[in-house]
Amino acid sequence: MPSGLIALALGGFGIGLTEFLIAGLLPQVASSLAVSEAAAGWLISGYALSVAVGAIALTAATTRLPRKHILVGLVALFVIGNLLSAVAPNYQVMLLGRIVAALCHGSFFGIGSLVARSLVAPEKKSQAVAVMFAGLTVANVLGVPFGALVGERWGWRAAFWAVTAIGVVALAGIAALVPSWAGRVQPVAGTERATGAGAEGMPPSGLARQFRAFRSWQVWLTLVATALSYGGMFGAFSYIAYTFTEVSGFAPADVAWLLMVYGVGLVIGNLVGGRAADRDRDRALVIALLGLALTLALFGLLAESATASVVLVFLMGVTGFAGVPGMITRVTDFAHGAALAASANVSASNVGNAFGAWLGGLAISAGLGYTAPLYVGAGIVLISVAVMAVAAQRARSDRAADRVPAR
Repeated sequence: MPSGLIALALGGFGIGLTEFLIAGLLPQVASSLAVSEAAAGWLISGYALSVAVGAIALTAATTRLPRKHILVGLVALFVIGNLLSAVAPNYQVMLLGRIVAALCHGSFFGIGSLVARSLVAPEKKSQAVAVMFAGLTVANVLGVPFGALVGERWGWRAAFWAVTAIGVVALAGIAALVPSWAGRVQPVAGTERATGAGAEGMPPSGLARQFRAFRSWQVWLTLVATALSYGGMFGAFSYIAYTFTEVSGFAPADVAWLLMVYGVGLVIGNLVGGRAADRDRDRALVIALLGLALTLALFGLLAESATASVVLVFLMGVTGFAGVPGMITRVTDFAHGAALAASANVSASNVGNAFGAWLGGLAISAGLGYTAPLYVGAGIVLISVAVMAVAAQRARSDRAADRVPAR
């Protein structure tokens, strides 16, 4: 495993911690900065909105820069944002720190996925992306308990100081271990015409040429499938605590370890999905999405059983993240390594999160019960399966057409 991948995974771990740990610290932060719970909640929602905006804006602004330099700059921005949060004298500075840290999130994972795949042989590109995202999935497991533990022992500021230190180590690792040539991605056969690829396998560098990647239907189909798959999973996940306590019969104190079971599923699904995608990517994606839809539907049916709920929330994590490495390599392949398309994939996932959570909330408000978001999520993911099947069929047809000799 290239050492540069470990540095990228550490950066992903730090960014993931920043996103998740705040949930366990909100009461302390709200009390310390003398703001209401609703205002403190903006430290989470403001972060999410900034991720979606920053993924596109920063990527578009840095299209002509070497990708290693971009990553170093993004992690430096991450360090500055967390440092602001650690020393924030008031709520306004704290919110600014969260926004600054969030701006790097989408671009780091978008551009970082291109760099990660360039460090390995082409047949291992999805596994390389999975390794980088392993940092994010591990942070999902550890983020909330890490924040709560550190905050309880040393105060909420200590948690942000710790994340700042992780960011400094990741910054040094990326600067030292990621080669300067990283990020040059070879095109998929037959995609050069649609994406305006540069010569000698170089990714398009100008902003206009970056936008040409979006002429490809395969790029759009993959982005839609990404948004729908995330929307289905997180539409259900957003209300999973209510399902556990109001339907499955767990105590509120049990929710933390149940979420860790889900997080372990994410880690395993990410790594297994990366390996499967390198064998047969489109087939692996369809199977993962079908598995997620089935898991969500079964969860809704069996939620009254505590044992079934534990098993199914684990499978929800496995199937929910198994498609992520393949989706990322798919969109970047058909975009010929355009960083803007890679970051758009991160934005699509965040849009899906918001859309799914909104629909799940509507279902609960309509009086359909706390299992309703699971059924809504299953339906959304089934649409994603259909989109992915269409994309796969079209890709097969295009490859077959390219093999037919011209007359």
